[in-house]
Amino acid sequence: MWGPEGLDEVEAELLGPPEDLKGRDVLEIGAGAAQCSRWLAAQGARPVALDISHRQLQHALRIGGSFPLVCADAGALPFTDDSFDLACSAYGALPFVADPVLVLREVRRVLRPGGRFVFSVTHPVRWAFPDEPGPEGLSVSSSYFDRTPYVEQDEEGRAVYVEHHRTIGDRVRDVVAGGFRLVDLVEPEWPAWNTSEWGGWSPLRGNLIPGTAIFVCERD
Repeated sequence: MWGPEGLDEVEAELLGPPEDLKGRDVLEIGAGAAQCSRWLAAQGARPVALDISHRQLQHALRIGGSFPLVCADAGALPFTDDSFDLACSAYGALPFVADPVLVLREVRRVLRPGGRFVFSVTHPVRWAFPDEPGPEGLSVSSSYFDRTPYVEQDEEGRAVYVEHHRTIGDRVRDVVAGGFRLVDLVEPEWPAWNTSEWGGWSPLRGNLIPGTAIFVCERD
């Protein structure tokens, strides 16, 4: 799944037809519990799941899978040049780094020529609205152009969660500065079958404002 709307890679084929994934080397960045890598392995791909959180990778280890788990920073990938055919990231890494171009350049470095990187993030327009699933989440409460990061701190004032806002234009420029060609920008519509309400996600909001932005990028 590329996001809470429920867009499935089987349907979207943003990485290519599932039958073409067999034997391909794929890097999942910000893998969390490695759900995407588990699906990729089931298609016959050779995934590597990378996350900076050791605890998240422990969850992946408990769930199981026959692919490598790597604890590392997405801005300093521990792989040689031209190691992977594809890379993907579903809501991983990029929203949480202050310098996304550094990550994009690293991903480009480890991709083989012609390699594709597909990543999804919260749609930038959501930044202007409260994170509420009901009617109160439909009124603009802040500036779309305010790039001040969202930060949560512990009792001692240490940052425990940081999310960085980028506008659509920022994201496009980041992709280009990272050395990629932008092939597609997908904004999934909320499907009628999805009646789930979770956090700031709901059919009410999903039918009116975009929730996910998926960037399909290629290394020429």
